[in-house]
Amino acid sequence: QVQLVESGGGSVQAGGSLRLSCATSGYTYSSACMGWFRQAPGKERKGVAGIYTGGGSTYYTDSVKGRFTISQDNAKHTVHLQMNSLKPGYTAMYYCAAEPAPTGYGNWCLAKTASADFDYWGQGTQVTVSS
Repeated sequence: QVQLVESGGGSVQAGGSLRLSCATSGYTYSSACMGWFRQAPGKERKGVAGIYTGGGSTYYTDSVKGRFTISQDNAKHTVHLQMNSLKPGYTAMYYCAAEPAPTGYGNWCLAKTASADFDYWGQGTQVTVSS
């Protein structure tokens, strides 16, 4: 049974930082597409960043490049999202998503930027940025 559990959300002032974590279990972590998505009230869920756990290659949506960093802790089967220089427009529910990947399919993985590309989801963690 695949489980994804997010943590680390909270309230912060503009310019502040938060570090989200996604603890995973129940699937082959060593080769998987992992993504972070966010969804604001009344808006669609959109991809923020992704990582291929088999090699560490990453992608970021343009609006967060230079501000967010996605990383992995292989020993703990956990993926992190370090978010710096936060803006009020980043306020949303943040979700972790996973999709098993064939070994060596890093580029295939990084092309998965839509929510429909992922089968497994966490419950989400709220991030609120005040001005």
